[in-house]
Amino acid sequence: MPSFDIVSEIDHHELTNAVDQANREIGTRYDFKGSDARIELNGNELVFHAQSKFQLQQMFPVLLSKMTKRGLDIDALKSGDIEEGANKARQSFSIQEGIDKEMAKKIVKKIKDSKLKVQASIQGEKLRVTGKKRDDLQQVMRLLKEAELGIPLQFNNFRD
Repeated sequence: MPSFDIVSEIDHHELTNAVDQANREIGTRYDFKGSDARIELNGNELVFHAQSKFQLQQMFPVLLSKMTKRGLDIDALKSGDIEEGANKARQSFSIQEGIDKEMAKKIVKKIKDSKLKVQASIQGEKLRVTGKKRDDLQQVMRLLKEAELGIPLQFNNFRD
């Protein structure tokens, strides 16, 4: 029986490369000259350091452009509050991976409401969708791509 898995992952190697490229561009830009503006990657968290809130806001599009060029979904970033201090500002962004239980239930409900002849089961932080026809599975993929769920979804482990 054909099946596939729905996961929410981010390629950490590509993310590291995107952060390195963004730091290189920030280091060469004139509006950041003389400032200690940088982006740090600590596990599943990105931390932006700059001298002002304005510079933080200028750094974010640089990182987004580098991430999009590398095929990373920007929906995986969840922003934190901006902390301003004595001539320093920082902001952290958490990287969301895995599908939590509430979102998984929402996805399963969306699949069941579509009346397609497939079964969706929650397996930890991923979902497995099985069906008799490959076309039904492709319709589920299309349905979930069109739905704005707020998290990046990837479809892998497709088996015929």
